[in-house]
Amino acid sequence: MTLPNQLTILRIILTPIFLYLFLSSNPFYIQISLAVFFIAALTDWYDGWLARKFNYISDWGKFWDPLADKILTSTAFLGFVLVGLLPLWMVLLIIIRDLVITLLRVYAEGRGYNFVTSYYAKWKTVLQMVFLYYLLILYVGLKTKEVYSDNQDIFLVLSNHNMIYFIMLVITVITVHSGVTYLMKNKHLIEKLFSETNKLV
Repeated sequence: MTLPNQLTILRIILTPIFLYLFLSSNPFYIQISLAVFFIAALTDWYDGWLARKFNYISDWGKFWDPLADKILTSTAFLGFVLVGLLPLWMVLLIIIRDLVITLLRVYAEGRGYNFVTSYYAKWKTVLQMVFLYYLLILYVGLKTKEVYSDNQDIFLVLSNHNMIYFIMLVITVITVHSGVTYLMKNKHLIEKLFSETNKLV
């Protein structure tokens, strides 16, 4: 078990801990949830860097590392649904798109195929993460009496429901569109992959 794989396991373990703290009614726990999410997200960058630098590449890591990322971000999105900040239907579209593409890519790589990942898809991930951090910091601020009481006017603007809804709608459209673009760009590989799978069956 290499260090990158251990970090992937840690990210998976931290995910339910984050959600438990985030959904707590205790403001201190909610504050800690932000730190837990940051640490979990940091392990994603660090285990990728270690794997590339020291060639710690394994089939286990290829499968679980991208899946652990989606588990973390999907859980965070669902957390915001549960506290009433995001609509469920948008979050479901994002989760389904990301899981389908991730599992398809992992399966393809296991069969020896390399799917082309565009900068569009990478920027989609960046947008998701930036928005998640925005919502996390905003939510922690709203739940921290000392911070909120001194900055009510700012929080009133930043937590505007229509603004959050519109930003989430844009991210959802980009996420779904990037998924469709990804599938179309790799259409010939997908057809080849599943034709071989059918032959094996």
